[in-house]
Formats: sequence, structure tokens, C-alpha cells
Amino acid sequence: MFFDKTAETMPRKELEKLQLERLRRIACYCYERVKMYHDKFDSVKFDPYKIKSLSDIKYMPFTTKADFRDNYPFGMFAVPKRDIVRFHASSGTTGKPTVVGYTKNDLDMWSDCMARLVTAAGATADDTVHIAFGYGLFTGALGLHYGLEKIGATVVPTSSGNTEKNVMLMKDFEATALVSTPSYALHIAEVIESMGYKIGEDIKLTLGLFGSEGCTVEMRDQIEKSLGVFATDNYGMSELIGPGVSGECRERSGLHFNEDHFLPEIIDPLTGEVLPQGERGELVITTLTKEALPVLRYRTRDITRLDYEPCKCGRTHCRMDKTTGRSDDMLKIRGVNVFPSQIESVIMTIPQVAPYYELVVDREGNADTLEVRVELAAAELLDSYKNLEQLRENVKHRLKTVLGIQTKVSLVEPKSMARSAGKAKRIIDNRKK
Repeated sequence: MFFDKTAETMPRKELEKLQLERLRRIACYCYERVKMYHDKFDSVKFDPYKIKSLSDIKYMPFTTKADFRDNYPFGMFAVPKRDIVRFHASSGTTGKPTVVGYTKNDLDMWSDCMARLVTAAGATADDTVHIAFGYGLFTGALGLHYGLEKIGATVVPTSSGNTEKNVMLMKDFEATALVSTPSYALHIAEVIESMGYKIGEDIKLTLGLFGSEGCTVEMRDQIEKSLGVFATDNYGMSELIGPGVSGECRERSGLHFNEDHFLPEIIDPLTGEVLPQGERGELVITTLTKEALPVLRYRTRDITRLDYEPCKCGRTHCRMDKTTGRSDDMLKIRGVNVFPSQIESVIMTIPQVAPYYELVVDREGNADTLEVRVELAAAELLDSYKNLEQLRENVKHRLKTVLGIQTKVSLVEPKSMARSAGKAKRIIDNRKK
């Protein structure tokens, strides 16, 4: 099923022609309206009026998170404040928040992009969708909210937290789809069980629209088993628009990019050089149609790969692999690059442990150490020291096979780790102290 079949099945040559037209327009638009881009272009002698091909984008300077902070709050906006109809912002837990804004046309485009992706995932006008994302300055909830309303779905905007009430409303309102982070979906499943409700009878969910944090295939499988849903992943970030950049269809063979609005590249995260098609590297994105806050060559820090072959579903826009991690979340332990997603993929396949974990990085002398704290699935496992040690050694062995290094493994009591209604905090890096 398609929301906008003409756009979503556009032939590659026609799509690239449209992208080039929009790239030329947005580059000149930024040069003329945003001082930061005017100065950046001049500093590298880049002339936006002479763009001849899509490959010319490689000569354009990158935009980073630091640019948003350096130009806080409105220095990167291309329109006057009177044209802004909504502001959003990041949490700003590590400093000033990243502020983003939207014109009316931006909001229309955003809801169209989101409508495409939820339709591709299987949502219809017959669905009642329970949104357990946090509302407010966070872009996730309202992004999906307006996209779902656009296709005619019924939206229940409960927000996150107060999980027992969320579960009660899912039952009473007969929700068929859930929007949340993957980690919160697993917590919801725990609470459903503790309240005595049965999946498929009391809780009638069939579709999961998950995002805002990474989700490995193993975690997806665990969510599907726990909630009885068909789980899909969607991708975006506040700096670009929010959710709506890409998302999975029913084939789940990659996340379809809305390429007529967002132009992706893959670069070497160390050199910044553009990599050939099919290679894995850091995702860089240029917004092609945004008015209030156009962003050129934004370094997402997410590691992925792009596939330009048409999908079996009929969509022709490129697809991105699930991200394997972020270049700035990557841990370097004794010379080895470690991504949290690698550890998650191991933990999710061991039935005796719950899908909750923490990574504690420390330094002993001149050597870095990694402790993986894993929560036990059942209290009965604590009854046998021998069985507990065998389980710990099993986890340790599997992690070494995947990571190539020794880790310390700690097994903690069931339900002793913090549950998150938003993005789960996985890493405690004591080296920074």
C-alpha cells in the first residue's frame, strides 16, 4: 500500500533530476538567507550557483551539532520568526538544546513524509494508534501523530510514563498499533504481564512503529514475541525534521528514504570522503525542501549502508540498513572498536537474561576495561550458584566471540535495572571522570 505512489515509485533518473533541481535551489537559498552557510561557502570558495551535478555536493562544507549550539537559538533559521508556526528542541542535557523550527509548509511536508512511512509499515485508517512517546519539545510524538492522522488513523496521545495507565488505555481503547521506543515497548510488555492481561485477548496490538533509539533484529524479535506485533523501525532526528526521514515497509529489507526531501550520502567518518555506493560508513543528510531550517550535509554520526536497488514492495527510493551504532557512541576498548548494538545482539539471544543491560567502561592502570551488566530473567536463577556461573561464562564466551575481547560480565537481580520511557541510557564511561 502507498500513500503517494507517484513519488514513492519514481524512476531513479527522474528522482535524481528532481534532487539536483532541489539541491541547487536549497544551496542558493541557504547562501542567501543563512549567514553561517554564507560564511562557510566563502571560506572554502564554494559557489552554490555553479552546482552542475549531484556529486558536486562533496565540495560543500559539513554541518554538525556544534553549529546548532554555536548559533543558538535562531542563528541557523532562514525565515523570520513571524513565519515560524512551531518550535521543537532537543533535551539539551549536555548543554544548550538544539532548537528547530517549522513553517506551515514544513509541517505539511513533515506529515506527508510520515504518512508515507506509517503506510509502508502497514498502518491504515482502521488503526487505533497508542502513542507512548513523550510529547512536548521532543519531535517524535507529534511527528508520528500528524502523519497518522493524515492517513485517517485514530490517535491516542497518551505520552510516555505511568505505564500501568498506558496499558489500561491500550486495553480499553482497543489499540491496534503502538508508537514508542523499543526499550519502552519491552517494559510495556512486562507491565501487561504483571497486570494479568493477555496478549491477543485483552491487548489487541498488531503493529509496532518504533524509533528514537537503535533496535537490533534480536531486540525486534523479542518485542514481537512479547507484544504480538509486527515491529517496524523508523529513523529521523530533530536537526533534520524529526521522524520521517526513513522507515521500514512490510518487506523489512531496509529503511526507505524519502529521497525527494532528504539527500543521503555515506562518508568515511575519519576522513570525510564520500564512499562508493554500497559501502558502510557515516550517514550524511541534506534537507532538500525545508523552509525554516534547511540543513546541508548534516553529519548524523550514525553508521549504516545505503542500497539503491528497488525494493520488492515497489518503492524505488534507496534504503538504509539499521544503524550499527553511532561513530560518537563507539567504544574503543584496548584498540578494538565496540558498538553497543553488538552486545545487544548477543544478550537478546540468551533466554535466561532479560533485555536490559549496562556497559561500564573504566581504566585500570593503562588498560581500558569493559563490564557488561545483564539482568536475569527470573529470580529462580539465583538459587543455584553453579548454574549462575555457567550462565555468566556462557554470556562472557558469546561476547568474546562477537567482540574479539574479554569482558567482565555481571548478572544482576531481575527488575533491578532502571526502565526508561524514552531513550535508554546504556553506557557509563568512567574514563571521562
